[in-house]
Amino acid sequence: MIHEILKMGDSRLLRVAEPVTEFGTPELLKLVDDMFETMAAANGAGLAAPQIGVNLQLVIFGFKNNPRYPDAPTVPETVLLNPVLTPLGEETEAAWEGCLSVPGMRGLVPRWTRLRYEGFDQFGTHISRDVDDFHARVVQHECDHLNGVLYPMRIKDLSQFGFTEVLFPELDPNDDD
Repeated sequence: MIHEILKMGDSRLLRVAEPVTEFGTPELLKLVDDMFETMAAANGAGLAAPQIGVNLQLVIFGFKNNPRYPDAPTVPETVLLNPVLTPLGEETEAAWEGCLSVPGMRGLVPRWTRLRYEGFDQFGTHISRDVDDFHARVVQHECDHLNGVLYPMRIKDLSQFGFTEVLFPELDPNDDD
């Protein structure tokens, strides 16, 4: 089932999400399936449960290729619950981000370039991965949603924030982020 994606301004996006305490339940498995369907329908790179109004520490992400990020490398499809992120070094990099909850806009956002993420999949199996570059960026972006943070809150220079069609006219004008 495709869910409505909440837009910036909806107070539910500002909540701190609750940990998932039961794994492998029919309700959780249905939620994960619905999230993947919703993300695919919106051409998303990732989706956090709070973006569809579900206040749980659950993010999904991953794609082979994505029209919103045509130059991005493949990111494995991942379900991540109760995540913990640990930077692997002090290096950060600013890059352009969009968000399904902030449609039609992009901003230059600094993020850690390398990190380890840990947590659980929908069945309670422990996950631990060391990642870098775009994969690390996607994970950080999605996990921010679990703490009530939207990417515009991380932009250092608001002159580097605007409408996708103006900043990147070469992208599909019908792309609604």
